Amino acid sequence: MANTSINNENQDLYNVLVEEVKERLQKLKEYGISEKEISSLFHTEQPLLRLTISRNYRIFLGDEQKEIHMQPLVKSVYILFLKHPEGIIFKDLPAYRQELMKIYSDIRPWGLTERAIQSIKDVTNPLLNSINEKCARIRGAFVGQFDDHMARHYYIDGLRGEAKKIALPRDLVVWE
Repeated sequence: MANTSINNENQDLYNVLVEEVKERLQKLKEYGISEKEISSLFHTEQPLLRLTISRNYRIFLGDEQKEIHMQPLVKSVYILFLKHPEGIIFKDLPAYRQELMKIYSDIRPWGLTERAIQSIKDVTNPLLNSINEKCARIRGAFVGQFDDHMARHYYIDGLRGEAKKIALPRDLVVWE
């Protein structure tokens, strides 16, 4: 693991320091510190970017208005969770079916087909994996913009059996 930008006299010190860091990281793991927690130690805090939702449900990040692209049903799920900062427990999703249909019909105003209605039923059925697939696509849309440490504020996340939510403070969400 030699670094070519280090001159030869400092190479030994470099190697010692790298080994020391590796040993200390191993100790943290032995004490039960997760990889995610260790990784967060190496991230500098960046300010969160504003999330703008346009009237026609286009999603933009930051002042430069970088658009986040999602398929209509995935975007509908995202909007549903944005509208519920307290979060939604997946087993309670059937109670949100009508609201999700309304959001979806606003995003795709040409009407709900039988296939679209079935997809909405599937995503609100906690016994199916559809909601997890949509959440994974949402996560991918944001991880594609920046690292997971920053992206985790923008995607749907939470512990199993507890309310899943978007951690982004709602004062950073602008609805046009």
